[in-house]
Amino acid sequence: MAHVAPGSLLERLFGMRGRKSRRLLALGKASEQAGRLEEARDRYRAAVAAAPTHAAHLNLGIVLEALGDPLAAAQEFDSALALEPGEPFASYNLGRLLYTQGALERAESLLRAALRGRAAFPEALVVMASVLEARGELAQAASTLQQAIGLRPDYAGALRNLGMLLCRLERWSEALPVLRRALEADAADADALYWLGNALIREARPEEALTAYRSAAAQRPTFAEAWCNLGNLLCGRGSLDEAGRCLQKALELKPDYADAHVGMGNVLGASQRPEDAEQCFRRGIALDPAIAQAHVNLGIVLWQQGSWREAIESCRAAIALSPGAPEARWALAMCHLPAVREPGDDLPGVRARFAEQLGELERWFDAGRSGLGPLALGVAQPFWLAYQDELNRELLERYGRLCARLMQSWQAGRAPRPVAQRAPGALRVGVVSQYFRSHSVWSAIIKGWFRQLDPRRFALNAFCLGAHEDAETRYARSRAARFEQGHLGLERWVEVIADAQPDVLIYPEIGMDPMSLKLASLRLAPVQAASWGHPETTGLPTIDYFFSAAGLEPPGAEANYSERLVRLPNLGCWVEPEAAQARPPDLEAWGIEPGVPLLLCPGSPFKYAPERDRVLAEIARRLGRCRMLFFTHRTGALSRKLEARLRAAFAAHGVQFERCARFVPWQERDAFYGLLECADVYLDTLGFSGFNTALQAIQCGLPVVALEGGFLRGRLASGILRRIGLEELVVANEAQYVELALRLAGDPGYRDAVRARIVSRRDLLFGDAAPIRALEDFLEGAAA
Repeated sequence: MAHVAPGSLLERLFGMRGRKSRRLLALGKASEQAGRLEEARDRYRAAVAAAPTHAAHLNLGIVLEALGDPLAAAQEFDSALALEPGEPFASYNLGRLLYTQGALERAESLLRAALRGRAAFPEALVVMASVLEARGELAQAASTLQQAIGLRPDYAGALRNLGMLLCRLERWSEALPVLRRALEADAADADALYWLGNALIREARPEEALTAYRSAAAQRPTFAEAWCNLGNLLCGRGSLDEAGRCLQKALELKPDYADAHVGMGNVLGASQRPEDAEQCFRRGIALDPAIAQAHVNLGIVLWQQGSWREAIESCRAAIALSPGAPEARWALAMCHLPAVREPGDDLPGVRARFAEQLGELERWFDAGRSGLGPLALGVAQPFWLAYQDELNRELLERYGRLCARLMQSWQAGRAPRPVAQRAPGALRVGVVSQYFRSHSVWSAIIKGWFRQLDPRRFALNAFCLGAHEDAETRYARSRAARFEQGHLGLERWVEVIADAQPDVLIYPEIGMDPMSLKLASLRLAPVQAASWGHPETTGLPTIDYFFSAAGLEPPGAEANYSERLVRLPNLGCWVEPEAAQARPPDLEAWGIEPGVPLLLCPGSPFKYAPERDRVLAEIARRLGRCRMLFFTHRTGALSRKLEARLRAAFAAHGVQFERCARFVPWQERDAFYGLLECADVYLDTLGFSGFNTALQAIQCGLPVVALEGGFLRGRLASGILRRIGLEELVVANEAQYVELALRLAGDPGYRDAVRARIVSRRDLLFGDAAPIRALEDFLEGAAA
């Protein structure tokens, strides 16, 4: 620029422009502070036109950025720096803007210039930390944020970012106080609330995490991640309806949010909707194939639907993504057990492959990985093993030893809790179950204990592992000395049970509910027992006794159990007739003509073994004109597999399946009782018998055909029949089963005579106090 002589006209002109520019800057600042950004922009532009000073370009850039024009803002910051190279505020603003655009190298250079020009510049330190974080230098980023907080201890943004970084570094306990300080400085910071929730989850404080996520979503209703994590947490607590609403909100905000699709799959899976869950998991994987847990969960719901080979491949995909994931390893082993076997699934091969997988688990969970046990146990269980008509003790003992070893490793890392000593007064009996509600385990086993055990001698402590509540739950609560309920998590349940100091701890079933398995694998009471809610040995060395029934066990049954077998008298339980209002079915709507022999086959699909299909086909062939009614399971894929298998078996016997059998919808109680009252024969499942359904049939006077098996699980219906003196309905082999079914279906006189005998004797089944009195005596003796 040419030299301007002092006092010249040009100098006076520049002075006038400078004064005008400063005046416009002041006016622009006033407009900006009043929130009138467009007006501020115009005044700053006029200031630049009057005199293109550093301040004019800087302020114009700030307003342009606020108005959503980052490119124009960057040009103004560049112009400011051209006038005053290295000026801290322009360097900071341009560096911050370039960071948001991903230009990390130049952003870092500008921010370092800002910090050289202004030593105490916490805002620049915060952005510098973000640059370092983006480059993967997390520890250096955390150190930089700590410098910013040292300069301004109440700097909410710096505190929040540091808390987030500590979470990413998995330094959860350090993150908590930092995030709480951030919220003291800014209680409405949705990001701080969200990350606080994440840290609280990792620190096993779900109640506080729930509050944090709710607050984050309330502060920012468009925060999809907060809605997703809130939904996932609610799902884990069993609040499935609310969880579904939260995850649906997340998906409305962010339709391609893979984690939310996976979370919705978890909700649907927990709601017994595996087919819908499968679609959610597949969608989540399509959006983000790297989510290992989505592959595990997909594998589990495929397995539940009988697609066990595909399930195995899904678990292997999870292991390829995350070789150290214990859930994937565990699920892979369990998925080798088919739910509904197909004719090509030879039973010895299935069992051999499962045994190999158990060996793989035993080796993988070495001393270095034992602490991962609680993450894996219960993800899937060898539930289907019980539906193989074989002695399972050896396999389940291996499985049980593994479970106990892993859980005891977990327990060893915590402060020791002394096992309760027998105290004077009523014996403290803890009952641990998810099924304090209308369920077969409740009605067959638990309810009788709560109704009939002498409260003067026994203080019943109910540990209800589920959130579901109905009239039966309320009844249990009214009879319990102590009633604890909820999805509390492993650590909290151990604390609750230890606080109750039970003398005896009873698990009505082990093998169905995941939390029951984890707790039963620990030593939480001096005496621990299981019962036959899942009628199979637990294999757990932590379970001392197995409560069964003299009327249900075969001779020599002790060899079937890892526990000491306790044979309570008769059926081993106190049951009462169900209160049902039978509703007559509309058989014609199902294509069933009047007068045709009606045979009910009410077992779940997994109770029907392929090697027994010929028995049903032979009955249909010899009867000719008949209708066998099967019931579509809530997991429709299992029923479809069974139907396809039965069609093939019937065809092999020269029988058209659709002419003599059909699948009908699963029936509610009153409708099912209506069918029981109009049917001619109840065909008990072979190998794994029915107990509650057989009781219902007897209550309605319906003749039951029962093949007496070699294990408890195959003798439930036959035990009921023997109890009321109807041994003539109990058969020893398949040929006798066919002949008895034919006689009952084809001889109305004989059938009516059997009905009359059932009706005259059925009351023997109900209100039997002998098992309760024997249980009382046993409990007192075992705890002495």
